[in-house]
Parts: sequence; structure tokens; C-alpha cells
Amino acid sequence: MDSREGFIWLDGELLPWKEATVHVLTHALHYGSAVFEGEKAYDGVIFKLREHTQRLVDSASLLGMNIPWSVETLEQASYKVMSANGISNGYIRPLVWRGSETIAVSATDATIHTMIAVWDMLPPYSCTASEPGIRMITSDWVRPPPKVAPTAAKASGLYITSTLAKQAAEKAGYDDALMLDYRGQVAEATLANIFLLIDGELHTPTPDCFLNGITRQTVIEIARRLKIGVQERAIMPEEFARATEVFVTGTAAEITPVRQIDNWHFSSFEITRVLIENFESLVRAGSN
Repeated sequence: MDSREGFIWLDGELLPWKEATVHVLTHALHYGSAVFEGEKAYDGVIFKLREHTQRLVDSASLLGMNIPWSVETLEQASYKVMSANGISNGYIRPLVWRGSETIAVSATDATIHTMIAVWDMLPPYSCTASEPGIRMITSDWVRPPPKVAPTAAKASGLYITSTLAKQAAEKAGYDDALMLDYRGQVAEATLANIFLLIDGELHTPTPDCFLNGITRQTVIEIARRLKIGVQERAIMPEEFARATEVFVTGTAAEITPVRQIDNWHFSSFEITRVLIENFESLVRAGSN
């Protein structure tokens, strides 16, 4: 990714991609003091940009960082960098981090930096007509309680367990990992929220120790508009035995069906396909 052509918005300026660099003693590299967002543009419109940008600001605040740019400026910068790179359908990655003024754990005086990059993006999973849906395996890693980590923030440091879990899943021949939480309840996938269809209703874990995804919220809104019941509650792993459909949601994943989790198999995708069709119509309509 470091040798691409194009431009990145960095601290208010558009820089050539290869020149948008940081020092090796950047606080974020050593102590994880960074937050980020994942956004997606469809036909020139970034889906739910305001929600994503506000979450970036809120995440930074939870880590004690005040972004020196307004929400409106960041939104304008996102479109500016899309235009500079000639991309109308792609993935947008804003990132906020503490700089290299100090290597101390406490770095309240470090400069707060902000960058926005955009690129064409391939789907995170490979699903085919002959093998619809992804395969998942439960990870040994779990989501921590809110008093152990800032779980309400989209903080870079929290994703090391996702990296370890997904790498282990892929090594075992699966597409992704199912993450439980510190109580043994179902939490999410490594980079996506999860839904189960049980007795005609959608069930999804309460996001009390992981992110309440923006795509997750959108799917709940779509389901309720379609008169599909939605229950947000604590879900135990054994409840997958009762599920007839399972899918995950996220900016990159959008709505991706799941055909296997451990020894549970799911072959029906009827409701999932309806939700996918409605989601695609929504994002292509340019709704923000």
C-alpha cells in the first residue's frame, strides 16, 4: 500500500501517496493511540458520511484526542481526496493519531494528526454462486469488558485480537472468526457484526463491549421497515443450533451470508437476500 500512485489528505494538505509518511517514533505506533473509520462510496456518494465522521470524532475524544478539524471540514476533505484520486466507488479510511513529540506513555502534548486515504476495494470475502456464504470458526480470543479497554471507540489498538483471530481462522481453512465476549456470549466477527434468523425474527448481540456498527444499525432499520422483528439481546453460542440463517454486516462486508460456524451449517438465505437487495437499493440511492 505504501507505493501506490495518487494522493492522501494529511493534516489539511493533499500529498502524493508515497510522501504521506510518519516517523518511526510516532506514539501511535508504540502505544496504539490512534482511531480510524471505514467508509464506502457508491457512485460518488459516501454512505452515511456524517455518522462515520462523528464516530471518528467521538472515538478520538474517548482516547483523549481533540481533532483539530471540524466534522464539516473532514467531510469536505473526504470528497476532495476522492476527486484527487479519480474514485467514485471505493473505500475511505480516515485515521487520527498522536505524533512523535514524546515516547512517554502519557502523551497529552503530542500533536494530533489526521489523514484520509481512499482506494478501490475488493470484497473482504470470496462468495460464489456455488458456495454462497462464508465459513467461520470460533476464536480463542474474546472481546474485553468496557473497563478493560475503550470498546466504544474504533481504536486501532483494539484490533490486534481481530488480526490474531482472523489469521488463525484463515490458517485453519475458514474465512473469518466468530468472536465471543468476556462472558462467553456471542459478540461479532473480526470486522463485522452478526445476525441470526430464529423463528422468523432477527437476533443480534447487544453491542455493550464492541462497536454498534453503522451498517448494523442500517440493517436493523431496513428490517423493521420490512416488518421483520429484531431482538437485540445476549446470545449464547449454542443458539446457532436454532438459527436458519446467519449473516454478518459491516462497511466492507456490507451484508454477507454465513453458511457455517464451527459444526453448525446454514443453507437458507431467503431473508438475507431480501435485506441485501434493500441495502443495495439504499446505498445506490445516495442516502446519507
